Amino acid sequence: MSVSLDTLVGSERARASAASTAPALFERPGSSTPVADRIRSRLQAQGARFNANDNIHAYLREGELEALQEEVADKMSEVLRALVIDVDQDHNTQDTARRVAKMYVREVFGGRYREAPPVTEFPNVSQLNELMIIGPVTVRSACSHHLCPIMGKVWVGVMPNEHSELIGLSKYARLIDWIMSRPQIQEEAIDQVAELLQDKMQPDGIAIVMKADHFCMQWRGVKDGESKMTNSIMRGSFLKDSSLRREFLSLIDGARL
Repeated sequence: MSVSLDTLVGSERARASAASTAPALFERPGSSTPVADRIRSRLQAQGARFNANDNIHAYLREGELEALQEEVADKMSEVLRALVIDVDQDHNTQDTARRVAKMYVREVFGGRYREAPPVTEFPNVSQLNELMIIGPVTVRSACSHHLCPIMGKVWVGVMPNEHSELIGLSKYARLIDWIMSRPQIQEEAIDQVAELLQDKMQPDGIAIVMKADHFCMQWRGVKDGESKMTNSIMRGSFLKDSSLRREFLSLIDGARL
């Protein structure tokens, strides 16, 4: 499955410009229309996708993230009431809705609402063309089917060429976290990571392997605490060169995948 770059980072400036010229539906000063509806109307006016694992930062206006967080808290309070939890008298849950809203908007789903982390690319002055492996990078996400935690590790293989742009080691973790901090399914998440790194670095090949625990299997359903999911994506030289692919997989296996 291929995910377009516009889904990941797109051209942030172009998208922001498009968002600013969207029809002013529900945009009157002092409008009582919920902020979520105002943001949604901008997305729809531009024909922009806003799936669970899409970034919509370009369509947010100043102060709207704070307002959205407040709306989520109000809705979450209603969810708790619908579960027949006494949020007025129960001291443990009186502030739960606010805490959950902050967790979702700022942390667990934060990669939907914030712009891509700044990344400085460096020219490949030494013309490196040997296998680079980064990892394991610890990742945390949430299953978009049940909003249960996904906890795991990611390994990245890069085969640069003389024209590639190189990025600092910590930036891999920042970019991966930006992708993973959204409701995801694992197969799509690593495809997004591969597309993003390919765009940033323009290497000859990219390889991604992810292994994770899915709490939607451990908390519910079959309640199997031992099952994990491992999947990989191979692009460019990793897909074409079986010996390079074996080298990458053998090295991360030696690092206790």
